[in-house]
Amino acid sequence: MENYKQEFIEFMIDCEVLRFGDFVTKSGRKTPFFVNTGFYRTGAQLRRLGGYYAWAIKDAFGLEFDVLFGPAYKGIPLSVAASMAVSELFDKEIRYCSNRKEVKDHGDKGILLGSPLDDGDKVVIIEDVTTAGTSIAETMPILKAQAKVQPVGLVVSVDRMERGQGTKSALAEIQERYGLQTTAIVTMEEVVEHLYDRPYKGRVIIDDAMKAAIDAYYEQYGAE
Repeated sequence: MENYKQEFIEFMIDCEVLRFGDFVTKSGRKTPFFVNTGFYRTGAQLRRLGGYYAWAIKDAFGLEFDVLFGPAYKGIPLSVAASMAVSELFDKEIRYCSNRKEVKDHGDKGILLGSPLDDGDKVVIIEDVTTAGTSIAETMPILKAQAKVQPVGLVVSVDRMERGQGTKSALAEIQERYGLQTTAIVTMEEVVEHLYDRPYKGRVIIDDAMKAAIDAYYEQYGAE
């Protein structure tokens, strides 16, 4: 596993973004782990987060694209932080862009924040965690309405690797439905691989009992 992935897993633990215990997802599933990206709250944290996204983007898509698009609202700071990190780490200028929830009719008019979209732009979409596809279903018409762009990829922070609307993972469903290459900074499989039976700052975060709970969860909800 790449070093930046290991660092990112530990970074999530430090920020309390990734937690283990007893939780319930929005869909009503009882889960032994939870990812809450709302706990990234400081400038230093966002700077580091942007760097991890930048590495994942480079590994999956390369840097031959034009725009990093972050759907409102959570995607807005992600697109800013990651585009800055791409510039700092790889000396590559990528434009950032997001949408407004409401169209602005004065001043800087329109539905977009940041860079406008031009015909032929290659666009990578950036989001927080694996989605059921709702956000992408809303995002694609917005992109297509602005210009004849080429959506080339979707990057999220964590792939939960559980079923979406069918038997495949949400990311796999998105890839099939929209022809969009998908990737994540880390998968839950990589999280377990890195943390299981390994002390981190004096404690074992995934011990045998937690590993058994995670395995049971994936037996019930895991994707093909």
